[in-house]
Amino acid sequence: MNLLLQATNNNLSAQIAVTGSKSETNRLLLLQALFPSITLSNTSNSDDSEVMQMALSGNEEVVDIHHAGTAMRFLTAYFAVKEGREVVLTGSSRMQERPVKILVEALRQLGADISFLKEEGYPPIKIKGQKITNNKVTMAANVSSQYISALLLVAPKLENGIELTLEGEITSIPYIKMTLALLNDLDIQTSFEGNVIKVHPQQTVAPKLMTVESDWSSASYFFSLAALSDKASISLSSYKQSSLQGDSALVSIYKEMGVESQFSDNTITLTKIKKFQHQDVTFDLNHTPDIAQTIVVTCLGLGIGCHLTGLHTLKIKETDRLEALRIELSKLGANISVTNDSLTLVATSEINSNIKIGTYNDHRMAMAFAPLALKVPIIIENADVVSKSYPDFWDDMEKLGYKVSDLVG
Repeated sequence: MNLLLQATNNNLSAQIAVTGSKSETNRLLLLQALFPSITLSNTSNSDDSEVMQMALSGNEEVVDIHHAGTAMRFLTAYFAVKEGREVVLTGSSRMQERPVKILVEALRQLGADISFLKEEGYPPIKIKGQKITNNKVTMAANVSSQYISALLLVAPKLENGIELTLEGEITSIPYIKMTLALLNDLDIQTSFEGNVIKVHPQQTVAPKLMTVESDWSSASYFFSLAALSDKASISLSSYKQSSLQGDSALVSIYKEMGVESQFSDNTITLTKIKKFQHQDVTFDLNHTPDIAQTIVVTCLGLGIGCHLTGLHTLKIKETDRLEALRIELSKLGANISVTNDSLTLVATSEINSNIKIGTYNDHRMAMAFAPLALKVPIIIENADVVSKSYPDFWDDMEKLGYKVSDLVG
């Protein structure tokens, strides 16, 4: 499905209920599988979370998680500690190019039985669930936080818990803290001192309802829309000012790009700051790499430059997001350069119109470019990829006054 996006009005006003956080949902689904006394509300309706739920509730010998990277990491740890369970964990062709060796080696340190069926270090993998009694493990600190969270989530069910030592500079700390906070909410004891994280063993937890906050990564596209609008009043629910999600940094980041945020009753309202003086911006996104695509597209639309750093994990996402951004932004007339961990955009006032934006099976590529239609008509290829995290995205764009046309052929 290729969609032509056109803005009918640059004065934006709407109330949007955003689906629950994919990051929180997937963590809580795994915890619920380990501790069935937990009940969940406002869970994500994303493809990734549905895949996670089906894998946890089924009994198949081959578990195919398609494009769901979080599910691959979390389920690797989950099945490794399910004593007596034997599964093959696989995914899409792109998933089979995304490394899991670091996580597998960490689990092997604990006593897990995991083997690679094709290429060393990559899915598909065969997992024979074991009773894990070792509790000390060491891992590089600059890896994807999902590797770290995968270990922490299963740790309470291990006979002796876990003591995880991270070597080097830790990245994506907010996601690690989110995982620990969810464990603490279930009265599971944890500590995070220096580069050592401990999770104490706990076989049961008291019955508890866990409500998932809406997804801040999904909110980023509305921050971008507000920034690129002439006038905006966009209310999003359900969001907390004291969020566990690292991408809540959007509030301070987008204030530097002319967007004011106000919280009231679990709702955040975004407004455009009048007569805001825009200038080039520099952000370290080491803790919030998932919003890089949104930010650079916003900067292109505003006619300002940006320098974004801390982006090394983007090369092993759904696609190599840095290279994808370079290719697609260049089509629009942008002067952009990328390295292994940074991106630089030079300010320009000209944007090419009616350009087809490739999405590379990456939901965030599709959604990050959508706000640019406030400046020029734009075509999003394979637009249904948004279902990975935000199935209602195009419907919500129409609520804001977008004309969304399906191009046949």
